[in-house]
Amino acid sequence: MKNTIVVLLSVTVLIASTEKTSFAAAETQPIPKTMKAIVAHEYGGPEKLKLEEVPVPQPKDTEVLVRVIASGVNPADPLILSGKFAKEFGTHLPLTLGYDMAGVVVKAGKQVKTLKVGDPVYAYLLYGGGWAEYCISNENESVIKPKSLSFTDAAAVPLAGLTAFQALWGFGNLQEGQTALIHGGSGGVGSFAIQIAKARGAKVIATASTANQDLLKKLGADVAIDYTKQKFEDVAHDVNVVLDTVGGDTLARSYGVVKKDGNLVTIVSKCDEEQVKKRGIACKSLSSHPDPSELRAITQMIDAGKVKPLVTQVLPLADAPKAVVQAETHHTRGKIVLKIADEPKP
Repeated sequence: MKNTIVVLLSVTVLIASTEKTSFAAAETQPIPKTMKAIVAHEYGGPEKLKLEEVPVPQPKDTEVLVRVIASGVNPADPLILSGKFAKEFGTHLPLTLGYDMAGVVVKAGKQVKTLKVGDPVYAYLLYGGGWAEYCISNENESVIKPKSLSFTDAAAVPLAGLTAFQALWGFGNLQEGQTALIHGGSGGVGSFAIQIAKARGAKVIATASTANQDLLKKLGADVAIDYTKQKFEDVAHDVNVVLDTVGGDTLARSYGVVKKDGNLVTIVSKCDEEQVKKRGIACKSLSSHPDPSELRAITQMIDAGKVKPLVTQVLPLADAPKAVVQAETHHTRGKIVLKIADEPKP
């Protein structure tokens, strides 16, 4: 797998170097001293999110300042806002969410080598901050965005795309000709996972509700299972990799469909070590992380037409509380994106 990724990334770097588009001409305006941002001064529910005027952050020598065009919304946002997992997520107050971001670099620290003013970028921001007109990022988070995507669509990619990539290509080590079972295939991570698995040359079985069966097929699933009408374990057997985005009973029933020496990845729960040992499989509770080389690999798949983000709702920054309410349902089709500024012209 490592050799495959190295080749993939080498091609990506070549494409990035030859097709990079600069938006420097659109960034000639002076950087303001203040900006609008969604801020929470205490942990709690969506009502704690307020649209405020705050100082524009200043990048350190190893950082870049990005004018944010759009920022994604994720199911983890309500959990982070609640404060229950402040230690795990490394959050502190005041809090500005926004872990997916697409925008244009407007200032670069003197030690930054791979990014420059005018570069159109997208990023998985490890500590958030994307729900604002400007944000801080660095070379370990931001890469040149896919040429084929608008900033709004690009903002839906990094966190969910990297989670799916790291689950399937990383820990799962999914290979061509193998079978993957994707739970929650119509969601943000699930919709990327189906496409990434197909790009890998795998057979894909995916679960979703009745309303999303056609979507699963459109995304590329070979077998679509309506979990409200059929048990997935009646269809899926000896699966090489299972990606669980649901947890609970769905995860509990998934151990039995994994092939011996196969892999199960859950992004919402903890592995049952007794089941893992009993069945001779591997299991990982995955917490995704920024990785520029992997994000460039996803960029290549997107620009090659193999992967496409599913954006089903675009809201203004002021509607961030409404977006969090929707995210709390865990039934969002694809991704919600907050549009913060108009799309710039090259």
